[in-house]
Amino acid sequence: MKWFKKRKDKRPEWISEQERLAIIEKSSKQVSRGVFFATVIIITSFLPVFMLTGQEGKLFHPLAYTKTFILIVDALLVITLAPVLISFIMKGKFRPDHANPVNRILERVYEPVIRGVLKWRKTTLAINIMALLITIPLLASLGSEFMPPLDEQSILFMPITLPDISNSEAKRILQVQDKIIKSVPEVDKVLGKAGRASTATDNSPISMIETIIKLKPKSEWRAGITKKDIITELDAKLQIPGVINGWTQPIVNRINMLSTGIRTDVGIKVYGQNLDTIANVSERVKKTLEGTAGISDLYVEPVTGGKYLAINPRREDLSRYGLSVDDVNQAVEFALGGSPIGNTIEGRKRFSISVRLAQNYRNSVETIKRLPLMSASMGEVPLSAVADVVFENGPPMIASENAMLRGAVLFNVRDRDLGGTVQEAIEKISKTNGVLPPGYYLEWSGQYENLIRGQQTLLWIAPIVLLIIFFSLYFAFHSLREAFLSLITVPFALIGGAYMIYFWGVNLSVAVAVGFIALFGIAVETGIVMVIYLNDAMQQLVNKKGNSGESITKEDLREYVIHGAVKRLRPKLMTVCVSLFGLVPVLWANGVGTDVMQPIVLPMIGGVLTSSTHILLVTPLIFLMTKEYELRKYGKLQIHDTQH
Repeated sequence: MKWFKKRKDKRPEWISEQERLAIIEKSSKQVSRGVFFATVIIITSFLPVFMLTGQEGKLFHPLAYTKTFILIVDALLVITLAPVLISFIMKGKFRPDHANPVNRILERVYEPVIRGVLKWRKTTLAINIMALLITIPLLASLGSEFMPPLDEQSILFMPITLPDISNSEAKRILQVQDKIIKSVPEVDKVLGKAGRASTATDNSPISMIETIIKLKPKSEWRAGITKKDIITELDAKLQIPGVINGWTQPIVNRINMLSTGIRTDVGIKVYGQNLDTIANVSERVKKTLEGTAGISDLYVEPVTGGKYLAINPRREDLSRYGLSVDDVNQAVEFALGGSPIGNTIEGRKRFSISVRLAQNYRNSVETIKRLPLMSASMGEVPLSAVADVVFENGPPMIASENAMLRGAVLFNVRDRDLGGTVQEAIEKISKTNGVLPPGYYLEWSGQYENLIRGQQTLLWIAPIVLLIIFFSLYFAFHSLREAFLSLITVPFALIGGAYMIYFWGVNLSVAVAVGFIALFGIAVETGIVMVIYLNDAMQQLVNKKGNSGESITKEDLREYVIHGAVKRLRPKLMTVCVSLFGLVPVLWANGVGTDVMQPIVLPMIGGVLTSSTHILLVTPLIFLMTKEYELRKYGKLQIHDTQH
């Protein structure tokens, strides 16, 4: 009995239910306010994504809406449901933080590092500032593109032939090309067409050939070969005289044609009033751009060169044979164009029946010249006796935009970034004299048009978003200094993101910009958590020693800053690791769509690593320096209560 009483006396005192709920309430107030505003900041950081329009808007709006709705619910649950669940779950006996072996290992590693950082202040700040400055030329050296190319697992071959090509020749070229393409081992199926479909929305001339190439699964490809190698091999094999090759992908080609009217990556639209002059200007532009690095499949969209059969009646000869112009027109219509003789009905469809001469009787100019006309006075008269039958040149297709005639110089970009290639092309054209006559001008279109639109949208909305984030931080801390301390993590998050996309070989694009936007919210959220715990450490110091420069020393400040940084290390690392572990698997993904996902994820992974390093090491240092400044200037600390 004595032994039992002795053991009973040594048991720790249990806190009452009222005390337990009071502690939970206090802790929830301490953290939930900061987490709520951090969630609001992440939502705010996605505003630029909502402002995107066109192709990029349709691609990223679902991502932004999904994340925003989730975060709105999350922000409400943080301040309502979370404390209630904690009050139900957190019961019984709990072990202190230092009893956790993971915590002990982390603290043993982190504490000497943070002590070294606080000792070598100038060195730490210099290293961080230098790393930040290096990112400026690093980002400037990166190429730019509208969107990372999505691998559609198929290829669209779009060669252009001469405008006056015949149906039989287009068919022959199509058959030869399909046979050559199918000879490549990686090609599974080939489907080619020439001309337009039976619809008013497809205005393709007979000279435009479209061949869809479906590839076999990558496991069946030759060792070490890539899709780029396959296109290079096909392009080398398909060098046919009079045919200009063009390579793209089915989906992106349709998107480009619907949004910009350009079927290649970049198109230079030439506007003017005369088709012949537009053709000459287009040829000069093409000649100027030849040899530019990155430009491939360069050709001029034909605006002249079409062949028209002209039948011009000679009125003197018509009167000699007693014929009229209507007699000639009627004969030509019946023989060449076809004359309707009736209708046929098939179900709900009605078709007209037309009759014309067989192809053997109208397949050459000499044959057409022998078409008979019936004269009342002279009998049968050949068409050549009363009319001139000749081929004339004309536009194969007339394109117009903004009430002006338009031509185009088209090209794709390979082995180089889109933005750098177009910038060099613009400089070349600007430096070349005599390219544009008066009244004619150029307009850059295609993916470059989308790139400029996306950049302009992000440039004007980004400063507004940063201001909103700053004021959200101010409302969270009620201090401009604390808001700035949390916001300063944003540029340091850029360091890792810039290094990551540089060494991964990724160009700047709208996808990369969306990744940086998401990164800013994560970085600010982690910074808020650190500042909350540092302020809590200062509150503990003031409660213990009073808020006076006489009772608080620099050593006290340093130790309590270390305490605030080290003792709450686990929740800070959890905030970082949750984001990091969810993103890293994307780097090893290889399915369809990873081409777009990786540029979003790369800056987030690199930025989370550097921003968390900055928050764990530099933020406590800057916080300590500001508190030392307050103590020196005001003789006391400015405590910013975040528990209300």
